[in-house]
Formats: sequence, structure tokens, C-alpha cells
Amino acid sequence: MFPLHREREQPIFSTRAHVFQIDPATKRNWIPASKHAVTVSFFYDANRHAYRIISVGGTKAIINSTISHNMTFTKTSQKFGQWADSRANTVYGLGFATEQQLHQFAERFKEVREAARLAREKSQDKMELSNAALSIAAPQFSQDLTDELQSPPVMCVNGPDDKLFRSQSADITLSSEKERIKKMLSEGSICEMNLESELFTLQDSNAKLVAALHEANANVEQWKKQLAAYQEETERLRDQVADLEAHGGQGPSDMLKDELTQSLEELENLLKAKDGEIRILQSKRSNFHELEQEREEAIHRLQELEMRNVELERRVQNTEQNLNLASALEDRERAENEVQRVIQILDVKIFDLNDLRQSLVKLISK
Repeated sequence: MFPLHREREQPIFSTRAHVFQIDPATKRNWIPASKHAVTVSFFYDANRHAYRIISVGGTKAIINSTISHNMTFTKTSQKFGQWADSRANTVYGLGFATEQQLHQFAERFKEVREAARLAREKSQDKMELSNAALSIAAPQFSQDLTDELQSPPVMCVNGPDDKLFRSQSADITLSSEKERIKKMLSEGSICEMNLESELFTLQDSNAKLVAALHEANANVEQWKKQLAAYQEETERLRDQVADLEAHGGQGPSDMLKDELTQSLEELENLLKAKDGEIRILQSKRSNFHELEQEREEAIHRLQELEMRNVELERRVQNTEQNLNLASALEDRERAENEVQRVIQILDVKIFDLNDLRQSLVKLISK
């Protein structure tokens, strides 16, 4: 039976890192799981009260690790850490760009592990309470079962095979409907997880580009002033060279001419380098606009997925109502069968009483 309002997994923390897995053959060497840094996120499942670390590369899940109370995240260097997942039978390693990112991930891992421990303790308390309730109800259930076994079998004479066939057909139809809705919900969750990971990646790239653009805009004015100064210096040196050529060359003036020519070439090369940097910044600005468009598309896709999840929840509600109706019909059929069985038992008893009455009449007549 599905819940009326299915809560999806919520991301609670995200960062970027290079992902590695331990070599299963040697148990010593690291195998890269990603060619470049990918988004690594902590997710919380409110339905199961479970925490997971998930990283998606393209359409493949690189990391899918459920955090338990006995897991430990170990820092092996200033920018690298690892933890072992016994369920996946592997060891994951993360390489971060800075020591601060490694520290933030380790602290969040400790917080999530403590939350998983508290959730496990609460689950154990509930199980102990349910076991105690079952132990109390066990004697009464055993007595009911004994009474049922000791009751005489009754043969149905009104053709129950048809009803049984209809009930089995209804059960098969409901089971297939359940499986189909489960599959639809799981596909929606995977798509939603991929879109969220893409959105986190785009947001990270967006923040980096915004910071680079702010820095570039701050330096553009300074570079323009430097270019103007270099151009003025170039014009002045050209005028000096022209004056020296007009007055005729001597030994010292020729040396000065060579020095000025060399300085002029250096300034021209510097101007070319600055022009190249300006073109690079302009290309980065165009890439920033493209990333903005991609981010808007990802947000639009995420909204469409949310609408699809709402539609799925509505269909789940309708299915549950149909299942409840089918359960009520089954209960009614069971009650009718029980009443029929009681009527048959009464018929047998009445027949026995009639035989007994006729026997008594014969005895009295004798």
C-alpha cells in the first residue's frame, strides 16, 4: 500500500570532489570513478529515515552509499578522505580542491552518522514494543487457530469456484497496477535526482563564472588606463625616433635608436598580450550567458518533474481508493461465504434433529 503523500529525498549538503574506489583485486590501489570533479551530495529520505551519499556522473550513479551508525570517514591527507561501505563491499575515496572542503565534508559526515544512530535506536525501541504486543496477543491467536482446526469441514454446494476465480483475477489486476505505479515512481525519482545533480553543478559553475567576471570587470578599467599609457609612450618614442632620423645618425644616437626600437617592440608585444586577455574575457562572458540558459532549462525541467510527481501522487490516491473498494468487496464475499457455511451447518443440525424426532416417535409408538 503506497502512502498518500510520498515525500522524496531531500538534498541537505553538496560539494565537488574527485571520486575514487578501491581496487577489488589488490585492496590497495585507487581506481578513478570520474574523469573530473563531480557533485557529491548528502540526501535524506524522510520515509525510511535514512541518509545516503549520492554522486551521479552522466546517467550512472558513481556513489550510492547508505550511511550507518558504524561508518567512519577518515582523513588520509590534507585534501583526501575515505570511508568503507560494507553493503556495497567497497571503499570510497574523495579528493577535494581545498582543505576547507574536506573539513566541511568530514563534519557533515559526523552529523549525518549521529542522526542515523539516533534513528536506529528509535527503530529498535519500536520493534521491542511491537514484539511485546505480539507476545501478549500470541495465546489468543493460538486458541483461535485451534478452534478453527477442530471445526468440521463443510462442503460448499453453491459453486464457490466462480467467486474464487473472480477474487484471484482482481488480486492479479491490483498487483500489476501496484507494480506499474512503483516503476513509474522510481523512474521519476531517478530523473529528479539527476536533474538536481545537474542543477547543483550548474550553480557551482555559475558562481565561479560570476566571481571571474567581477574580477575581470574590476581589472578592465585598469588595463584600459595601462593601454592608453602604453600607447602614449609608444607615440612619444616614435616621435623621438623620427627626430633622431631627421637630425642624422651618430654613434651614440644609433645606440639610442636601437634601444628605443627594442622598447617599442616590447610595448607592442605587451599590447598584443593585453588584447588577447580581453578577447578571452569576452569569450568567458559569452560562455556565462550559455550557462545561464542551461540553468534556466534545468530549472524548467525540474518544475515539469515536480508536476509529474504531483500527477503520480494523484494516481496513487485513486489506486488506493480502488484497492480499498476491492478490499471491502472481498470482505463482503467472505462474510457471505461465512453466512452460507453457517446455514449449511444449521441445515445439517436440523436434519439430525428430524431423524432424532422420528426415532423418538417410533420408540414412543412401540
